[in-house]
Amino acid sequence: MKQTTKLTIVLNLFLGLSMVANAQTPAATDQHPELKYRRSSLHLILLESEDFPRKEVVMKAYHEAPFPDKYNNHSISTISVDPSTYVPTDAEKITAGTKKSGIGNFGASMLSGATAGIVDKDASDMPFITGKIVKDKKIANQLVAKWFNRQADGSFDMKLIGDRGSYDATEMQANIAKGSARGTASLSDAGEELIKNTFVVLTKLKFVSNEPIAAAIREVAKLKAGSLPALFQPAAYKVLDIAYNKAKEGYSVWTTSYLYRLKWNDSTAAVFYNDLWIDKTAKIDKKRKEAFDNTNLFEMEYIGSEKSSSLVTFSLKETRSEDQIVELATVRNVEHVFAKLQKAYEVFKPKTPIYSGDPVTAKIGMKEGLEGGEKFEVLEQTVDSKTGLTTYVKKGTVTVDKKQIWDNRFNAGEEVSANDKDDKKKDKDKDKPVIDRTYFKGGGKFYAGMLLRQIK
Repeated sequence: MKQTTKLTIVLNLFLGLSMVANAQTPAATDQHPELKYRRSSLHLILLESEDFPRKEVVMKAYHEAPFPDKYNNHSISTISVDPSTYVPTDAEKITAGTKKSGIGNFGASMLSGATAGIVDKDASDMPFITGKIVKDKKIANQLVAKWFNRQADGSFDMKLIGDRGSYDATEMQANIAKGSARGTASLSDAGEELIKNTFVVLTKLKFVSNEPIAAAIREVAKLKAGSLPALFQPAAYKVLDIAYNKAKEGYSVWTTSYLYRLKWNDSTAAVFYNDLWIDKTAKIDKKRKEAFDNTNLFEMEYIGSEKSSSLVTFSLKETRSEDQIVELATVRNVEHVFAKLQKAYEVFKPKTPIYSGDPVTAKIGMKEGLEGGEKFEVLEQTVDSKTGLTTYVKKGTVTVDKKQIWDNRFNAGEEVSANDKDDKKKDKDKDKPVIDRTYFKGGGKFYAGMLLRQIK
């Protein structure tokens, strides 16, 4: 559901003036028990922020929010990092391309300067900073250690891989030890299907007052309006003041998330199994244990980032406390960022099992950003008889029925802020039946257990 904030309106007015002047939820366990499927794995890291209003409430909301249920929880020890200890030097900024030597667009530079420190003064440097963090904390090594259930003595096993991939872990490990073709095939399949699809999302949160941002945007916009013909300036200033008075109310939750993926291929796997693997049944090799701790073999790949903001007002204090309003806004905003990451980056799109085949339904909804009309391909999971690898065969497509979308957002049915649009929507939707899944149009010989994946 798209939400246009008052700050966005002010910014649009500013951009418009520039153009004139320049002539231009139920949980995943609620699914059928037989619908076990291979999901991508995910670890979350919070980027600790400087002080801001209601920081304790925002951070508590983040830590207590439900884990994204379309991914396996691949948690490791590093759950939060202070990015201020990784600030790049000017030389590093120039190398990374985040520091420019010239003077850019006047309006953009002014706006950036006016709001610096209010929203995120290090925004342009964050991809570089997060890259330093994942390397320094050896996040890739931690993820691999988790996959192979690494013990304190440095030994590994296939228990987790067997569980998530529906392999016989004991047989798999025996076949690997023998170097059999079957063992090699299962290793390749696990690497391609499971280990390779391991992601880390680093998230930065901020809760800011709208007034200083609205004021900064208004001042920059007035500078641009000053280049208009004198006849139009008073009207332009008046419009900007009206927009400012509306936009300054309340607060905004700002969320930016950075997506990384574990690099894993056959050559990486070969070095790991040949040089670093320690079997639980074998004599412990201290040199191999130290080699794994210190290796730079494993790496993370930066995929991209997305951001989202939510307007927060306290006009609904009669129904919930201010802390509850902030909590709701924070979790909803994080959910929105995840939905944007899934839509923007193909590799991060989760597969979802069909819950029922006639009609086609699935346990996804508004939390995943569904609004109606989105297309999904229907996939059938098979095993290639020649290679032994898992493949997905497309069996058709279905479309989200906009009249029957499950509201599976955090605290579904509650709104972050009150306005006429929200009230009208509540009145319109109050008589609709409550549903616990999303319905799709189209179909054929589809059945529960087939997988859905969104397509553009």
